[in-house]
Amino acid sequence: MPKTILIGAPIDSGQKRPGCLMGPAAYRVAGLAREIVAEGHGVDDWGDLSLPALHAVTCANPAVHSLAGTFRLVCDSGKQCVIEWDFTGVWQAPTDVALISPTYPTALPIRYASATTTYNSVALCVQNFTFDAFPPFPAPVPAYRICMFGIRSVDPAEQAAMLVADIQVNDMRVIDERGLVAPLREFLDLVRREGGMLHVSLDVDFLDPAIAPAVGTTVPGGTTFREAHLVMEVLHESGLVTSLDLVELNPFLDDRGMTARLMVDLVGSLMGKKVFDRPTRSK
Repeated sequence: MPKTILIGAPIDSGQKRPGCLMGPAAYRVAGLAREIVAEGHGVDDWGDLSLPALHAVTCANPAVHSLAGTFRLVCDSGKQCVIEWDFTGVWQAPTDVALISPTYPTALPIRYASATTTYNSVALCVQNFTFDAFPPFPAPVPAYRICMFGIRSVDPAEQAAMLVADIQVNDMRVIDERGLVAPLREFLDLVRREGGMLHVSLDVDFLDPAIAPAVGTTVPGGTTFREAHLVMEVLHESGLVTSLDLVELNPFLDDRGMTARLMVDLVGSLMGKKVFDRPTRSK
């Protein structure tokens, strides 16, 4: 039975509204482990990381908060879990790609988000974007191996950086014109050609706040319930996903746990859950 390692990273830094510290606990209550087991995976929950004291950092970009202290801890945990790894899930991690890139330089990350800032993995994992406030990234990821979906609101500093890089950006204009599946499959084809291992970073604010209110950076016009599940099903069918993080859940802002439950449902779809299996029919 394939094993899924769960690591909680309860972090409030990087958010102006406190509450994300409760994210890992909310996922446990919402039945994350139970959902994964239901799809035929073993689960090994390593609990929550014990974070060091966080200190302020100096950076010209005001969007950067006291996240540097968490970077090394998440990275070290990633190295350890890779030793036993079948599939890894990290909750609330701000430095997600650090978890796999040192051991797997062919990792290709894909990020589903609406609002991103320069403290996050996209900024950190690309050599040219490294900030002095953070330790060096252990294995920088070439920009062309990064794909972002559902972007609706971006920090100006990161937007400027992405414009001169080769990151694939599918904002909501692209998705409105082409749909979700076509650009997603194009990137999955790139992963296959590169022999890559796909890391998925799923931000709560990828979803429309009407169905996922538990995030401090709500931006209207996000994906619907059906669209989000379709994305997860296509990712599962690709067979390329090897790690996942669930980011920015703030249970304090939730409505009776609806966001946490939806995120757990999406993990189920990523793990293979379907409403109806469609057998291949001969013509």
